[in-house]
Amino acid sequence: MKAIATVIATLAPATAFAASTLHEDNSGIIVWLFLGFCALIVVVQVMPAVILMFGFAKGLSAKMSKQEVVASK
Repeated sequence: MKAIATVIATLAPATAFAASTLHEDNSGIIVWLFLGFCALIVVVQVMPAVILMFGFAKGLSAKMSKQEVVASK
């Protein structure tokens, strides 16, 4: 059992250096345009959500300040 563990321990780091070149995906302009279009869709979907959250925060802060004025009288 120890012999198998020793063999595995010595061979495992050697396999990390087996690939000497970087991986090239050869993505063309069409792939990058598609990914940009997907990112554009995500940004367009997030913008109304952010505006809605700012509206909620503004309404909540106005309501809280109104309650403070009534409570202080």
